[in-house]
Amino acid sequence: METVKLHGETDWNTEGSTVHSILFQMGKEYYGLPISLVKEIIKPLPVTRFPKSPPFVEGVIDLRGRILPIINLRTMFGLEPLPLTEESRFVDLQLDGLDIGIVVEAVSEVMHIPASLIEPAPPIVSGVDGKFLNGIARVQDKLIMLLDVDEIFSTWKK
Repeated sequence: METVKLHGETDWNTEGSTVHSILFQMGKEYYGLPISLVKEIIKPLPVTRFPKSPPFVEGVIDLRGRILPIINLRTMFGLEPLPLTEESRFVDLQLDGLDIGIVVEAVSEVMHIPASLIEPAPPIVSGVDGKFLNGIARVQDKLIMLLDVDEIFSTWKK
């Protein structure tokens, strides 16, 4: 298995020339994360809020004896937060020096995306937060935004 590094620091584990990622939805858009960073996907648990946290920090959960901070990417990216539904999930991410959970509206699938279908995000589209994208994949009838979680959470990594 080889490792591909797109624009950021995130390692995307690949087999041959595919990117192994988990797809999730925010609104009608699809986003991808490297599967190697995902420890588990769980149904939402009760969240303990902490006063004066940034608006995108939902709080913390007790995940089988581990305290896991929960981040709402919708809020972090400036989108209107949505209430949790039956499809909502917490994705437990294990980054270098940081364990964090993110709220996603729905997990779509795990997919091997051919590297040939991944293009850099156009600067005019990605804007200031373009540094959060490793690229955009065109798969079947979907555009998938491949997130650079190392960049998104760099402030909190050790």
